[in-house]
Amino acid sequence: TAGVGALYPALAPGSSGLTKASFALVDHIRSVDKRRIRRMFGQVSPAELAIIDQGLELFLGLSGTQ
Repeated sequence: TAGVGALYPALAPGSSGLTKASFALVDHIRSVDKRRIRRMFGQVSPAELAIIDQGLELFLGLSGTQ
């Protein structure tokens, strides 16, 4: 997936623990100390994580460098 859609992969509600459709904001990368994390909202599937990884590679300009 290329383009703007790749920067906002959709995350489905349900078994992930999310209560509504959501998006991973690949262009909003932040580092956060894990002590600041108070609760988990959900968990991405391996397939969703692969799509997020592709978006990160695109955003960071790492596509095709492996």
